[in-house]
Amino acid sequence: MQYNELVTETLRYFLALLTIIFWPFIPLFWLPVHLATNFFSKFRVLAYGMPVITWLPLAYFLYHKRVVLLSCEIAFPLPVNIAGLVLLAAGTLLHLWTLRLLGIGIIGIPQIFSRIKNTLITSGPFRVVRHPTYLAHTLMFSGIFLMSGACAADIITLLDLLTVNLLIIPLEEKELSARFGEMFAHYKKKVPSRFFPWPEAR
Repeated sequence: MQYNELVTETLRYFLALLTIIFWPFIPLFWLPVHLATNFFSKFRVLAYGMPVITWLPLAYFLYHKRVVLLSCEIAFPLPVNIAGLVLLAAGTLLHLWTLRLLGIGIIGIPQIFSRIKNTLITSGPFRVVRHPTYLAHTLMFSGIFLMSGACAADIITLLDLLTVNLLIIPLEEKELSARFGEMFAHYKKKVPSRFFPWPEAR
């Protein structure tokens, strides 16, 4: 194996490993915050430590079992790897775009610190889908799967897709409805796609 191939293989392995280790933090943080917003808001900054406490042992376990978890691989051809790189880049850029628009709101500040008021973001990618940040995650995870061929990355992509669409987004939209009322109701009518940018039916 040539040096460039070795570096590329190591990078793919590293990306897949980071995906399986860090993804659980997303549901471990957002599900409790949305399910028990009033409870978590009482703890303020300490609320961020709670999901870390549950995530760290899981992260250690996943890292300890990394050889087994990453043993299943699919040897994708180069065009598929390139498509994965494109998806990863697109997801990363979309994530950075939403981060710039949401600011500190992207880490749940309005939910945990109720006194901090923020505005409903409807510009940029939010004009196309209501939750572009979660779409960015899925694009990134899909790209890492196609680049690395790691079956575990594929499982994470599917878990993320299901968890976000079936649990996190409904809870988040309920909270947004309570916080913004008619403004959010109007936004939902204006932007009917909450995750996938489907063309609006005429």
